Amino acid sequence: MFETYTIAQDLKEAQAMVDSLESYLKQDQLYGSVGGGFFTSGRMPALTVGSLVMRLRRLHLFTAQLDDVQIAHLSKIDATHEAVRREWHHHYEEKLKREAKSRLDAMRTFFEEARDANAARIYGPEVLRRTITEECLIALEEMKIDTSDLRKLARATDSRLRSYVTASTFFWDESLKEAYPPQPFWWLYSAPPIAERG
Repeated sequence: MFETYTIAQDLKEAQAMVDSLESYLKQDQLYGSVGGGFFTSGRMPALTVGSLVMRLRRLHLFTAQLDDVQIAHLSKIDATHEAVRREWHHHYEEKLKREAKSRLDAMRTFFEEARDANAARIYGPEVLRRTITEECLIALEEMKIDTSDLRKLARATDSRLRSYVTASTFFWDESLKEAYPPQPFWWLYSAPPIAERG
């Protein structure tokens, strides 16, 4: 279900996201596009702060696997990211909070559809949604921002999610396991019982 992970792709996507980050933070919409035009994103994921911090956290965890060119590239991405985050601190924080809540709220659709459909078929997007939510919470906590209300909402969502899944093999590419330990990322080690994983 999950495509093969590559550091090169994470770097490419992080670069595209950080290049558009300032203009995105100035706007109200939660999901932005990269490249500045509707038709330029191609297969690029939507731009959100959560999507960006997810890629950056992974890249820093995998630093030992980066070559010198990639390390230099990541350093430039970091510098741009930090400069924009400092200048637009309030907007950055508010987008993270809004994104975490929005993604958790969106999981209600899964709970409604999973009752009538094969939960295994619709679980994949929820794994990504919940993972990016956690990345938002991690980023907020690293910024010393109170996440107690969002953590409460996440616990309630997780309680419902656990009723649909059982322990399973790692849901994503095995190379990502280092970035996602079973705690707190338990949902990546779970799946609906009759999961169709192909």
